[in-house]
Amino acid sequence: MPTNPLTGIRVLDASRVLAGPFCGQILGDLGAEVIKVERPGAGDETRGWGPPFAGDLSAYYLSCNRNKKGIALDLGQPEGLQIFYALAKKSDILLENFRASSADKLGVSPAKLHGQNPSLIVCSISGFGRDGPWNDLPGYDFAIQALSGLMAITGPVDGPPSKVGVAVTDVLTGLYAAVAVLACLRAREQSGHGYAIDLALLDCAIASQVNVVQAYLTSGVMPARQGNAHLQIVPYQAFQTADEWLILAVGNDGQWQRFCRAAERHDLAADPRFATNTQRVEQRGILVPVVEALMRSRTCADWQERLRQAEVPFAPVLAYPELFALDQVAARGMKLTVHDTHGKLVDLAGLPIHIDGQPSTASTMPPRLGEHTDEVLRDVLGLDNEQLKQLRKRNVI
Repeated sequence: MPTNPLTGIRVLDASRVLAGPFCGQILGDLGAEVIKVERPGAGDETRGWGPPFAGDLSAYYLSCNRNKKGIALDLGQPEGLQIFYALAKKSDILLENFRASSADKLGVSPAKLHGQNPSLIVCSISGFGRDGPWNDLPGYDFAIQALSGLMAITGPVDGPPSKVGVAVTDVLTGLYAAVAVLACLRAREQSGHGYAIDLALLDCAIASQVNVVQAYLTSGVMPARQGNAHLQIVPYQAFQTADEWLILAVGNDGQWQRFCRAAERHDLAADPRFATNTQRVEQRGILVPVVEALMRSRTCADWQERLRQAEVPFAPVLAYPELFALDQVAARGMKLTVHDTHGKLVDLAGLPIHIDGQPSTASTMPPRLGEHTDEVLRDVLGLDNEQLKQLRKRNVI
């Protein structure tokens, strides 16, 4: 019978908030056994980042912690640290986002962990990385969006700089983390030893600005904010129709010609000023107002039909209720329904990875604080009920 890609891989997820937990969720979705380690009594602070809540779990926490087992363990106590080491010895991957000084103080630095398990893949996520003058500063998505240049290129042309509507630098870092640990997992098959991965939110945010940051590096000129337009393609932006907003995405010269025919503007198709994308970018100030007036002349539904027939890329701007009503979204399984511990149905956003011939991982509800502590310590480390009782009595677990 086929198995999930990461069946048999154990991940110790000692991270919190978003980037690390999001990486851990991806690995869990792909079949790994993921053990989420939290502080007794407090846990991941995102548990309280609401409303909204599903029972006592916030939507924020629900978004990045499914398919995990949860244990509560006090690493500040020697017994707790020794249990953590024991779990690390039996794990393949460890995710953490401690500040460098805190990791050293606790005894959970990559070097210390490799002393316990030389084959462990340790992925350390921080705001600014483990070296450089900012190496021990805390990093937060909003601050990273500001520092990285992302906010400087986002927002209305004549308005203030804006952040992206989701904590995108955390999400991107979580994705880079998943790529990195899987690459090291493959490398370990050849080398036999573990790896220490150093990921910084700032680095990931810079790398993820791709063509826009490259435009600056190539020209030495800071790109101006484009609002809902594109820096290097025209017309490629949001336009107001007679009733709603519509994205028009003319990506090449053939599409431009077809758009002009769909709009019944053969004069624009024949105008030599707009024949190529380079010319359209250079003549943006002339062309875009013409297209804006043209788009306002018809309804959104009319434009969608015309553009569909002309095979010109477009998209209506949907809110979540419209999005999750789409047959396409349902067909791709992008809304999952799981049961909480009381049997109540809870909806979660789905996994976007589909691998031919591989079974879909049955999604489990994100764990309550310490929900699986006894199970994990009993099954993984072989502790008995009396040992668990004594650890709980001393507030280690």
